Amino acid sequence: MKKVLLATSLVISSQVMAADVKYTSTPINIDGVSESAWDKAAWHDMPHLMDGTLPSNDADFKGRYRLLWDEKFLYLQADIVDDVLIDTHPNPTYKYWDDDALEIFIDSDASGGIHQFNHTALAYHIGLDNQAADYGPDKKAHLYTDHLVSNWKRNTTAPYNITWEVAIKLYPNDYQQGAKNTPLKLTEKQVIGFMLAYCDNDGSETREHFMGSHEVQPVNGDRNRGFIDADVFGKITLLPKK
Repeated sequence: MKKVLLATSLVISSQVMAADVKYTSTPINIDGVSESAWDKAAWHDMPHLMDGTLPSNDADFKGRYRLLWDEKFLYLQADIVDDVLIDTHPNPTYKYWDDDALEIFIDSDASGGIHQFNHTALAYHIGLDNQAADYGPDKKAHLYTDHLVSNWKRNTTAPYNITWEVAIKLYPNDYQQGAKNTPLKLTEKQVIGFMLAYCDNDGSETREHFMGSHEVQPVNGDRNRGFIDADVFGKITLLPKK
């Protein structure tokens, strides 16, 4: 039985999407407005259902993203179509997953493993107020907004897409809650565990859709595994400077 499970795990791992990330010599201005530096970055879609039901149409939800890097930050730009924006929980550490939120999964050394209540990987739930929450080792939600800079704007023409930009600092596996932690300096050929998702609520007590960038193999029917297990993340490689 152990041999069968191991073989299955290897098959799943080989299917996880990898992507190359180009270097930017010009730091990105995190303002929700696209700039010329982004032209070199490839778009990636977010078509995979991770929880709830599929959106009824593209106006309900459709998303894509692209990435760049420099020594200080991994830069993310997401292009989101969402016809209803919901933020009903004023406490950013309470049921943040049931408001509209961009969720960025980061494993700085792509080592994988269980991270729900440790910081070997992080699942940043970034709300519409640009605050980022995740669970800590005490099994309570905390804010990690100082790990990143986030800003978004809704475009003024149909379909009124949201351009959401984030600059993310990466931290080593020995990150300590409440201590003074030094961010990593990003380097060429660094491999990082990465996945992106969007929590979409159209007015219910709980989100209706949870859509992501990578297909997650269900465990007992559950695909919502990213906040628990970094093995379901994809991998990105930071390309050499040019």
